[in-house]
Amino acid sequence: MDVALMIEGQNGLTWPRWQRLARAAEELGFAGLYRSDHYTNASPPDVESLELWTSLTWLASHTSRIAFGPLVSPVSFREPTMTARMAAAVDDLSGGRLELGVGAGWQEREHTNFGHQLLEVGPRMARFEEGLQVITRLLRSDTPVSFTGSFYRLQGAILLPRPQRPGGPPIVIGGNGPQRTLPLTARYADEWNGVFVSPARYAELSAQLDTLLAAEGREPASVRRTLMHGVVYGRDDADVAAQLAGREKAALRERGMLVGTASEVVEQLGAFAEVGVQRIMVQWLALDDLERLEHFAARVLSQL
Repeated sequence: MDVALMIEGQNGLTWPRWQRLARAAEELGFAGLYRSDHYTNASPPDVESLELWTSLTWLASHTSRIAFGPLVSPVSFREPTMTARMAAAVDDLSGGRLELGVGAGWQEREHTNFGHQLLEVGPRMARFEEGLQVITRLLRSDTPVSFTGSFYRLQGAILLPRPQRPGGPPIVIGGNGPQRTLPLTARYADEWNGVFVSPARYAELSAQLDTLLAAEGREPASVRRTLMHGVVYGRDDADVAAQLAGREKAALRERGMLVGTASEVVEQLGAFAEVGVQRIMVQWLALDDLERLEHFAARVLSQL
């Protein structure tokens, strides 16, 4: 298992912060750098929110090693044919390091503020599945494709130039929903990204995904297993206590957080490795705390 960074781009991300974080991820040994795709934060007041695909284009040409991508780019305000086209181009620019996370959309505030339709859950997920069909057909077909759905249509459409990677960048679907998310993952995804769960719950969901994959005629190993996880990290016990600010370690861990000093975090990472997690995207909310990030990399990554 390896460790990557995940940041919330709607919570104050600017060009200087993004550039510092990208260089840090590349130099400190993290496996990748991923970020959310939102217009704005979920509740006021508004703060800076650097546009996702522009930022990924910069990263593709200013790093050479790390994987990267959106967690996730929603079809509710990202038209899927353009998402597929941008993803193929950015992946080629990076030399094949993009992972294309796509989702249905969820944040009500940004859809209201910027005039996009979020839809009720049922039609929202139906639109998401159509978006997945459009994206996967365009990326994976070397001949023109047609598609007629309730939300999207293709007629003799083909992306040229073709992606340098056969099939284009891998498709990532994030979430824990057994009724909708996991079945869509089994049908369309190359990677499942679980979100904020304990090792025991991750194992349960992964087993459910194995069953769904078998029903689709796919092998379990055909879908990579990753996890987005929060972190409360301290240099020593006193620092951890200060970061916790009265919250309980055990409760946070059960809710899906890595909590503690380097040795404690390494132990928790080991528990996830045992249940099949291949990469953890650590959600790093302190965009300016590069000193703590360097400490984390030196003490945690060196033990993996």
